[in-house]
Amino acid sequence: MSLASKTGLLCLALLGSALLSGCAAVAVGGAATTAAAAHDRRTMGTFLDDQLIEAKAMTALFEDQRQHGANISITSYNLHVLISGEVPNRELKSKAGRVVADIPRVERVYNELRIAGRSSFMARRSDSLITARVKTRLLSLSKLPKFDPSRVKVVTEAGTVYLMGLLTREEGDQVAEVVRQVGGVQRVVKLFEYLETEQAG
Repeated sequence: MSLASKTGLLCLALLGSALLSGCAAVAVGGAATTAAAAHDRRTMGTFLDDQLIEAKAMTALFEDQRQHGANISITSYNLHVLISGEVPNRELKSKAGRVVADIPRVERVYNELRIAGRSSFMARRSDSLITARVKTRLLSLSKLPKFDPSRVKVVTEAGTVYLMGLLTREEGDQVAEVVRQVGGVQRVVKLFEYLETEQAG
Protein backbone atom coordinates (compact mmCIF):
# COMPACT_ATOMS: atom_id res chain seq x y z
CA MET A 1 0.00 0.00 0.00
CA SER A 2 1.40 3.38 -0.96
CA LEU A 3 2.21 6.11 1.54
CA ALA A 4 -0.58 8.21 0.02
CA SER A 5 -3.07 5.38 0.54
CA LYS A 6 -1.94 4.87 4.13
CA THR A 7 -2.22 8.59 4.78
CA GLY A 8 -5.70 8.66 3.27
CA LEU A 9 -6.87 5.76 5.43
CA LEU A 10 -5.39 7.39 8.53
CA CYS A 11 -7.23 10.64 7.77
CA LEU A 12 -10.49 8.76 7.30
CA ALA A 13 -9.98 6.93 10.59
CA LEU A 14 -9.27 10.18 12.44
CA LEU A 15 -12.27 11.86 10.84
CA GLY A 16 -14.50 8.95 11.82
CA SER A 17 -13.21 9.10 15.38
CA ALA A 18 -13.86 12.84 15.56
CA LEU A 19 -17.39 12.41 14.23
CA LEU A 20 -18.13 9.67 16.74
CA SER A 21 -16.76 11.83 19.55
CA GLY A 22 -18.94 14.70 18.38
CA CYS A 23 -22.00 12.48 18.31
CA ALA A 24 -21.18 11.22 21.79
CA ALA A 25 -20.84 14.79 23.06
CA VAL A 26 -24.21 15.72 21.55
CA ALA A 27 -25.78 12.63 23.09
CA VAL A 28 -24.33 13.40 26.51
CA GLY A 29 -25.39 17.05 26.24
CA GLY A 30 -28.89 16.02 25.23
CA ALA A 31 -29.10 13.57 28.11
CA ALA A 32 -27.96 16.27 30.56
CA THR A 33 -30.60 18.68 29.24
CA THR A 34 -33.31 16.02 29.52
CA ALA A 35 -32.23 15.16 33.07
CA ALA A 36 -32.29 18.83 34.11
CA ALA A 37 -35.70 19.37 32.53
CA ALA A 38 -37.09 16.30 34.30
CA HIS A 39 -36.82 18.14 37.65
CA ASP A 40 -38.17 21.39 36.24
CA ARG A 41 -41.70 22.76 36.45
CA ARG A 42 -41.30 24.33 33.02
CA THR A 43 -42.32 22.33 29.98
CA MET A 44 -39.48 20.95 27.88
CA GLY A 45 -40.40 23.42 25.13
CA THR A 46 -40.17 26.39 27.50
CA PHE A 47 -36.95 25.04 29.00
CA LEU A 48 -35.38 25.03 25.53
CA ASP A 49 -36.91 28.42 24.65
CA ASP A 50 -35.21 29.92 27.71
CA GLN A 51 -31.83 28.65 26.55
CA LEU A 52 -32.44 30.04 23.06
CA ILE A 53 -33.52 33.43 24.44
CA GLU A 54 -30.32 33.70 26.47
CA ALA A 55 -28.18 32.86 23.44
CA LYS A 56 -30.00 35.33 21.17
CA ALA A 57 -29.80 38.12 23.75
CA MET A 58 -26.07 37.68 24.37
CA THR A 59 -25.41 37.63 20.62
CA ALA A 60 -27.46 40.79 20.08
CA LEU A 61 -25.69 42.63 22.92
CA PHE A 62 -22.18 41.41 22.13
CA GLU A 63 -21.07 44.55 20.28
CA ASP A 64 -22.16 46.84 23.11
CA GLN A 65 -20.18 44.77 25.56
CA ARG A 66 -17.11 44.78 23.34
CA GLN A 67 -17.18 48.45 22.37
CA HIS A 68 -18.35 50.04 25.61
CA GLY A 69 -16.86 47.74 28.24
CA ALA A 70 -20.28 46.72 29.51
CA ASN A 71 -20.74 43.59 31.59
CA ILE A 72 -24.16 42.11 30.82
CA SER A 73 -25.65 38.82 31.99
CA ILE A 74 -28.89 37.33 30.69
CA THR A 75 -30.99 34.84 32.63
CA SER A 76 -34.26 33.55 31.19
CA TYR A 77 -36.70 31.48 33.24
CA ASN A 78 -40.15 30.57 31.96
CA LEU A 79 -39.81 33.30 29.31
CA HIS A 80 -39.17 35.98 31.97
CA VAL A 81 -35.75 37.54 31.43
CA LEU A 82 -33.42 39.11 33.99
CA ILE A 83 -30.77 41.50 32.64
CA SER A 84 -28.04 42.11 35.20
CA GLY A 85 -24.54 43.53 35.32
CA GLU A 86 -23.08 46.97 34.59
CA VAL A 87 -23.27 49.44 31.71
CA PRO A 88 -21.64 52.89 31.48
CA ASN A 89 -24.80 54.92 30.79
CA ARG A 90 -28.60 54.93 30.79
CA GLU A 91 -28.79 54.81 27.00
CA LEU A 92 -27.14 51.39 26.91
CA LYS A 93 -29.33 50.17 29.75
CA SER A 94 -32.48 51.20 27.89
CA LYS A 95 -31.18 49.72 24.64
CA ALA A 96 -30.48 46.37 26.32
CA GLY A 97 -34.03 46.30 27.66
CA ARG A 98 -35.50 47.00 24.23
CA VAL A 99 -33.31 44.42 22.49
CA VAL A 100 -34.30 41.67 24.92
CA ALA A 101 -37.99 42.61 24.88
CA ASP A 102 -38.02 42.25 21.07
CA ILE A 103 -36.75 38.66 21.14
CA PRO A 104 -39.53 36.23 20.17
CA ARG A 105 -41.25 34.42 23.06
CA VAL A 106 -40.01 36.84 25.76
CA GLU A 107 -42.97 37.68 28.01
CA ARG A 108 -41.39 39.93 30.63
CA VAL A 109 -38.09 41.75 31.15
CA TYR A 110 -36.50 42.70 34.47
CA ASN A 111 -33.84 45.27 33.59
CA GLU A 112 -31.60 45.31 36.67
CA LEU A 113 -28.50 46.71 34.95
CA ARG A 114 -26.51 49.12 37.11
CA ILE A 115 -25.00 52.33 35.72
CA ALA A 116 -21.43 51.68 36.79
CA GLY A 117 -17.98 50.68 35.64
CA ARG A 118 -17.29 47.06 34.82
CA SER A 119 -17.02 45.01 38.01
CA SER A 120 -13.62 43.61 38.99
CA PHE A 121 -12.63 39.97 38.85
CA MET A 122 -12.65 39.83 42.65
CA ALA A 123 -16.16 41.29 42.82
CA ARG A 124 -17.47 38.72 40.33
CA ARG A 125 -15.68 35.95 42.21
CA SER A 126 -17.34 37.10 45.44
CA ASP A 127 -20.75 37.00 43.73
CA SER A 128 -20.04 33.48 42.45
CA LEU A 129 -19.18 32.34 45.97
CA ILE A 130 -22.40 33.85 47.32
CA THR A 131 -24.39 32.02 44.63
CA ALA A 132 -22.70 28.74 45.58
CA ARG A 133 -23.43 29.31 49.28
CA VAL A 134 -27.07 30.13 48.52
CA LYS A 135 -27.53 26.94 46.47
CA THR A 136 -25.97 24.89 49.25
CA ARG A 137 -28.20 26.50 51.88
CA LEU A 138 -31.32 25.77 49.81
CA LEU A 139 -30.66 22.07 50.34
CA SER A 140 -31.84 22.60 53.92
CA LEU A 141 -35.37 23.05 52.54
CA SER A 142 -35.47 19.59 50.99
CA LYS A 143 -38.04 18.48 53.59
CA LEU A 144 -40.50 21.07 52.32
CA PRO A 145 -43.25 19.08 50.51
CA LYS A 146 -42.61 18.83 46.75
CA PHE A 147 -39.76 21.37 46.94
CA ASP A 148 -36.71 20.83 44.74
CA PRO A 149 -33.79 23.29 45.21
CA SER A 150 -32.80 22.87 41.56
CA ARG A 151 -36.01 24.68 40.59
CA VAL A 152 -34.68 27.95 41.98
CA LYS A 153 -32.52 30.03 39.64
CA VAL A 154 -29.99 32.07 41.62
CA VAL A 155 -28.21 35.11 40.18
CA THR A 156 -25.93 37.32 42.28
CA GLU A 157 -24.77 40.79 41.27
CA ALA A 158 -22.85 43.07 43.66
CA GLY A 159 -24.19 41.18 46.67
CA THR A 160 -27.81 41.36 45.51
CA VAL A 161 -29.36 37.92 45.02
CA TYR A 162 -32.09 37.56 42.41
CA LEU A 163 -34.31 34.50 42.74
CA MET A 164 -36.34 33.10 39.86
CA GLY A 165 -38.52 30.03 39.55
CA LEU A 166 -42.00 28.55 39.54
CA LEU A 167 -42.83 28.12 43.23
CA THR A 168 -45.74 28.17 45.62
CA ARG A 169 -45.91 31.22 47.89
CA GLU A 170 -44.89 29.09 50.86
CA GLU A 171 -41.83 27.85 48.97
CA GLY A 172 -40.95 31.36 47.81
CA ASP A 173 -41.21 32.85 51.30
CA GLN A 174 -39.08 30.12 52.87
CA VAL A 175 -36.47 30.32 50.11
CA ALA A 176 -36.15 34.09 50.54
CA GLU A 177 -35.85 33.78 54.31
CA VAL A 178 -33.08 31.19 54.03
CA VAL A 179 -31.20 33.25 51.44
CA ARG A 180 -31.29 36.39 53.61
CA GLN A 181 -29.27 34.51 56.24
CA VAL A 182 -26.42 33.62 53.87
CA GLY A 183 -23.18 35.48 54.51
CA GLY A 184 -22.40 38.24 52.02
CA VAL A 185 -25.99 38.68 50.83
CA GLN A 186 -26.90 42.37 50.93
CA ARG A 187 -30.34 42.23 49.33
CA VAL A 188 -32.79 39.60 48.09
CA VAL A 189 -35.04 40.24 45.10
CA LYS A 190 -37.83 37.73 44.48
CA LEU A 191 -38.77 37.36 40.81
CA PHE A 192 -40.79 34.19 41.31
CA GLU A 193 -43.89 33.20 39.41
CA TYR A 194 -46.29 31.72 41.91
CA LEU A 195 -48.24 28.51 41.54
CA GLU A 196 -51.25 27.37 43.47
CA THR A 197 -50.40 24.48 45.80
CA GLU A 198 -52.39 22.01 43.70
CA GLN A 199 -50.42 23.05 40.58
CA ALA A 200 -47.05 22.32 42.16
CA GLY A 201 -45.78 18.92 41.11
